[in-house]
Amino acid sequence: MEIRVGYRIEIATVQPVSCMTLLDPHPSRDGDIVSLPKPQVTSLRSGSYVPVREYSDGFGNRCRRLIVPAGGVLFANDMIIRDSGKPDDWDKEAAEILPDELPSDVIEYLLSSRYCEVDELSPIAWNLFGTYAPGWNRVQQICNYVNAQIRFDYQSARNTRTAVQALNERVGVCRDFTHLAITLCRAMNIPARYCNGFLGDIGVPPDPAPMDYNAWFEAYLGGNWYVFDARHNVPRIGRILVARGRDAADIPMIHTFGPHMLKRFEIVTEEVVATQVRTGALPA
Repeated sequence: MEIRVGYRIEIATVQPVSCMTLLDPHPSRDGDIVSLPKPQVTSLRSGSYVPVREYSDGFGNRCRRLIVPAGGVLFANDMIIRDSGKPDDWDKEAAEILPDELPSDVIEYLLSSRYCEVDELSPIAWNLFGTYAPGWNRVQQICNYVNAQIRFDYQSARNTRTAVQALNERVGVCRDFTHLAITLCRAMNIPARYCNGFLGDIGVPPDPAPMDYNAWFEAYLGGNWYVFDARHNVPRIGRILVARGRDAADIPMIHTFGPHMLKRFEIVTEEVVATQVRTGALPA
């Protein structure tokens, strides 16, 4: 299948500020790109293009740097990506690996990070999940628990909420589900890393809420990384990865080194059908 993904995001600034973004599909999906319009960054005041530099961060994500001119910018992209159309891979036989036997580059995904307070939740995790069969089953039990504990509510979103706070407040958005599940996995010595990207309503009933980037996580089992989604808690079709990190602090969609105001945020993720035009763009 083919999936259309794109965005139109406007931020306003009073003065020029440095900025970094992680908005576009991960380099691992480059071979799946059918159409590749160049991401556009234009000044809100003059309409002129803003120079952008691209680099890879320490996690292998595609990042871009720029100076946002006074007044702000419009970020825009619209592309088609080929996808297998298959749900997320899973393996109920995937086993846990002892920390001492993990690859060295995986160890960091066992440790506490900005939004994932492993030490604080470790006693709770062992009390809740210590008796479950280890491996894939234990991670799924963690997802079941998190899904049941947190009520999804866009109006309650807060970008400073940690895993402990999400558990205490019992409300949040996809990043809160993900941070809590990651923290509980790490507390059980299961490496887990944060992911975000595009996830449309493909193969599921349409959600009337406006589209947004989604967060999920990957757990390291049996020598492989497997996708888990504590919010939706079912295998999904058409995930388009944008970035991976220890938690959301590592992979901000837009980070400015100075104040800005979000003025517009439109995301599209949808299956391309025969009647659609590949070069269709998001509304101006």
